[in-house]
Amino acid sequence: MKTIAISYVVAAALLAASPLLFGEGALRFATECLLILAMAQMWNLLAGYAGLVSFGHQVFVGIGAYGLFLLSDTFDLSPYWVLPVAPLACAVVAAIIALPLFRLREAYFSIAMWVFSEIIAALVMKATWLGGTGGLPLKASRLIDLDWFEPVMFWIAGTLALGSLGGLFILMRSGFGLGLMSVRDNDLAAMSVGVDVQRNRFIVFVLSAAGCGLAGAVSFLGNLYVSPAAAFDVNWVVYMMFIVMIGGIGTLEGPIIGTVIFFGLRELITDQLGFSAGWYLVALGTVAVIVMLWSPRGLWPPLRDRFGIKLLSIGRTAPAAPDIAPLAGKAGQLG
Repeated sequence: MKTIAISYVVAAALLAASPLLFGEGALRFATECLLILAMAQMWNLLAGYAGLVSFGHQVFVGIGAYGLFLLSDTFDLSPYWVLPVAPLACAVVAAIIALPLFRLREAYFSIAMWVFSEIIAALVMKATWLGGTGGLPLKASRLIDLDWFEPVMFWIAGTLALGSLGGLFILMRSGFGLGLMSVRDNDLAAMSVGVDVQRNRFIVFVLSAAGCGLAGAVSFLGNLYVSPAAAFDVNWVVYMMFIVMIGGIGTLEGPIIGTVIFFGLRELITDQLGFSAGWYLVALGTVAVIVMLWSPRGLWPPLRDRFGIKLLSIGRTAPAAPDIAPLAGKAGQLG
């Protein structure tokens, strides 16, 4: 734990100093990486630790972004002050839809989430007060200091990424996390020992939605523009799934590895080799198939087991069995 705390302090110091060391282009790229990492951790929380696979988490990205733009423009407030509204709005929506969705199991839940996302996207496209298919510019952008815009965005994204990682570590090391993993592994067995399955899943679903909503709001704040086609794009959840599945589902280190591979492939294929985005998607699919065939758990678990690396391990060591030999000896003497 002490090593992890020191690592967090070092990472926070690096994040604070990065705007002094790198240009705006590098900061913008790093901001994108950190936001996708935060989204992937939220999807990993839901699928990897609660056993709920969502194909529609892009809906929370869109709700968070539109909530930020609407409130900031309506009340003429700096978008920085409105940011907390994005996760709150997504948490409320998640809490409302959780009750009917949790009646569905496995693939039915996944598909229902995707359908719900498509319905919300269609409604937003038809709403003229939301800009329709054309979307909304951020009129309150005049309240932003553009000289500090990229550094501030980077600091917000870094705080969100570190916060999601540290928050999940603390959560999964707690008694709630232990109960949550028991729900993932066998919900019937978890219920038999007193774990409230529905309550645990409800809390995780709401937290996951809020985290994705906040990351989505920050992402579109960086563009100063939001449109339904971009905000509710299914590729958001595809990116989350790819990063988690490639890196290692149900681990905290896996999404970090997956994010590095995801953006490394993108930069190599589109920028260095000059291929189109279509080939980049082909490469992602090929890598995903190869990894799934070699290691269905992702890349991190076999590396961890092979080399005995423990970075952000949330595993628990079973208590040692008591030494009953002295007791057995005394019992023999009494007999």
